[in-house]
Amino acid sequence: MRKRIAIDMDQVLADMEVSFIELYKKEYQVEFDSIEDYMAENPDFDIVTVIKELYPLINTYEFFRRIPVMKDAQRVLRELNDHYDLYIATAAMDVPNTFQAKYEWLLEHFDFLDPQRFVFCGEKSVIHADYLIDDSIRQLNRFTGTGLLFTNSLNQEQCAYERVYHWMDVRNYFMDADRLEDRSESQS
Repeated sequence: MRKRIAIDMDQVLADMEVSFIELYKKEYQVEFDSIEDYMAENPDFDIVTVIKELYPLINTYEFFRRIPVMKDAQRVLRELNDHYDLYIATAAMDVPNTFQAKYEWLLEHFDFLDPQRFVFCGEKSVIHADYLIDDSIRQLNRFTGTGLLFTNSLNQEQCAYERVYHWMDVRNYFMDADRLEDRSESQS
């Protein structure tokens, strides 16, 4: 039996931060090159508050259909798909107006994955997998398997889980010879 990897969508497969920053610039009529520089120059900037303010614009079909794919995600998932059972687990209940957009986005960008393994849920404790790659500590805390924290600007201070910084880290973690050997032994 192959090991199962559940993968979060928002901020793991889909680079929401890029789209959010563009939305923020447009709505607040500001210009900057990097969010880090902007935050340093504006110490009162609270990204969580701004996300809540912009939620009505984020919780839309249009916003989610335009989100870019994280660098290397497609290439790495193609490779992992040959060795593991992959599931996309997205907490779509947090943004309920985006179900159709998320589904279409996955079909467009990850057409090599089985849509029967796309899981639209709220709490990811219902996911039965060996691993969960997620940017949310809340979701990782509820998960019973091994959690990997995918880095983003909102989880920089977290240290409870092994961290992966980008998709090549994910590739290296799962394609490690010892981990592949464990996976193949469990198939015997």
